[in-house]
Amino acid sequence: MKQKKKMIKKSLKIFCDQNRVSKKRIDTLYRNISGYINAARARVLQSVNTEQVKTYWLIGRDIVEEEQRGKIRAEYGAFLLQEISARLIKEFGEGFGIATLKNARQFYLTYIPKQKSYALRSQFNPNFFWSHYRALMREHRREVRAFYECEAEKNCWSGRELERQMASLLFERLAKSKDKKGLMKLARKGQEMIKPEDAIKEPLVLEFLAIPESHKLVETKLEDALISNMQQFLLELGRGFAFVARQKRLTLDGKHYYADLVFYHAILKCYIILDLKTKELSHADLG
Repeated sequence: MKQKKKMIKKSLKIFCDQNRVSKKRIDTLYRNISGYINAARARVLQSVNTEQVKTYWLIGRDIVEEEQRGKIRAEYGAFLLQEISARLIKEFGEGFGIATLKNARQFYLTYIPKQKSYALRSQFNPNFFWSHYRALMREHRREVRAFYECEAEKNCWSGRELERQMASLLFERLAKSKDKKGLMKLARKGQEMIKPEDAIKEPLVLEFLAIPESHKLVETKLEDALISNMQQFLLELGRGFAFVARQKRLTLDGKHYYADLVFYHAILKCYIILDLKTKELSHADLG
């Protein structure tokens, strides 16, 4: 009887061991296969995006060239867009209204290649969607547009985030502390952090908090709102910020102080402490 029990236990152990090995293999196989699918979907999405951007550019080019043959008469341009839009909608659906054709035209005018032999595919950033270019072409200053292109790529901004940063006048806020040489560098290379004060934009724009302006607003409510919207707050702060703690105790000369928000900056290799104030700043606060 004892020998039989031992055999059963041994069989169960072998079965459990085999089952664990089998589960590990299945998990590994699943990760590999799901990785292939996700990678393929990403490539398909990128390909579709590239073709969409290219198509809008070509549409814009043909419209501009036809308008130029018509000597860019305003009435001819309006008639042309109406006629083309009506036919496209009939064949391809509502996505080709007059507004879309106007955007395509502006897209071409904004990104006319310097050389006719310039490869069309290499002219556009493969990581940018049509929504990125739709936001960028609204900026008519070439150097400012170049800045936003650089920042959007470095920070992996979505089209919506790019629109938000442009609407919050990010370039102008960063440019306030730059001399002429620094301003040109900003336009060419985007934001570069050399000094600690370069890390914080001036001023910060926190429209995503949705807090009504009120004289009764207290620091704790502002702090709670920032914590609840930490992702947007980190995007507003800029690159390199990592959230560490709230109400962090700091001890100086035997006295305890509590910092509202503490961040670590991976680029500057230092901690950044934020003390929130909703009233006039006093000398005691600075101390």
